[in-house]
Amino acid sequence: MLVRDKASADPDVAQISKGLVHFLDRTSYHVLERLSLQYLFYSSSFLLPRHEWFKQADILQLFNTHANFFSHTALPLLSRYRPIVWRLSDMWALTGHCTHSFDCERWKTGCGSCPILSDYPELRWDTTALLFKIKNSIYSRSALNVVAPSKWIANIARQSPLLSRFEIHHIPNGVDLSIFRPADKAGARKALDLDPRKKVILFSSHLIMNPYKGGPQIREALDRLSADRTIGDVLVLVVGRDAERWENRTGFEVRRLGHISDDTKLAQVYSAADAFVLPTLADTFPNAVLEAMACGTTPITFDVGGCPELVKHLETGYLAQKKDAEDLARGIKLILQNTELNKKLQAQALEVVEREHSDDLEGKRFRALYENIIELRRTEPE
Repeated sequence: MLVRDKASADPDVAQISKGLVHFLDRTSYHVLERLSLQYLFYSSSFLLPRHEWFKQADILQLFNTHANFFSHTALPLLSRYRPIVWRLSDMWALTGHCTHSFDCERWKTGCGSCPILSDYPELRWDTTALLFKIKNSIYSRSALNVVAPSKWIANIARQSPLLSRFEIHHIPNGVDLSIFRPADKAGARKALDLDPRKKVILFSSHLIMNPYKGGPQIREALDRLSADRTIGDVLVLVVGRDAERWENRTGFEVRRLGHISDDTKLAQVYSAADAFVLPTLADTFPNAVLEAMACGTTPITFDVGGCPELVKHLETGYLAQKKDAEDLARGIKLILQNTELNKKLQAQALEVVEREHSDDLEGKRFRALYENIIELRRTEPE
């Protein structure tokens, strides 16, 4: 695995660029950012065919590439050497710059006049039409296999003028069921020093202050609940980067746990909660929902992106109407107060995860795809 930033001692993981090449990549980054020409040239991407791991590989697997370390302009070159499988984390591969277009559908017609230039990854100038044309040129000269983790993003890819030229494969995300699994709730709360008598709501996001993760919506929902005298004693757990900046304006106790990188502890946090709330306004196929379901915690989320493929309303969780804080509050109250329903949803959600979303099953699906691609490549005429 080649990455931008190595965060472990794993010998099978290495940084994609080092030394002089890393310096050249960083120089490219600063120049391209000023010109709003996202990721058009990083020398390390074009040098990949010389890397020993690349030479040994049968398949080049791409995941999220829009983090200032990889040039999609190298795809025509790389796909001549090795078959490429690109798993879509979001919409970036098919837009002029954004990772989620929300209500904008300019990605269907070539972008330009972008209404969300300041969204990640941000552009200084509106070069979206040019970047869209460049992607079109790149893809027309590349051989790619696209993997969509949700039916939602698969449908969008098939509508895309850029990606519809490739075969789109649907392979849902999996989760490690040896780590994310039901645990004793009382034990988890004791380990985290949480009051066992309180109802516990978990709000988690990679970036807590990102407005698209629904911070304003959950705050409004909690405001509504705190005014409801029937809700009882509630504790809100906030997990994610910048959790300390999340202000408590409700009548509930709030515990901010910050970013948790240890999966075992994260599973413990899920197990301690009565409900997991993900008020996301855009998501491809949220792993956090899978993890909560696997730990026996009922998910509550909005009807956006790939969320309804996991959270079937009142079957595996509560699916609130998009951006509707009142409906979100209604769902939280229902789950916290109806113990029998909560247990039923937890059991049904766990069954779905164990049947369809183990990491072992995800691995088998990818392996089958790889073997098929390799066989087709082997039998192609010279």
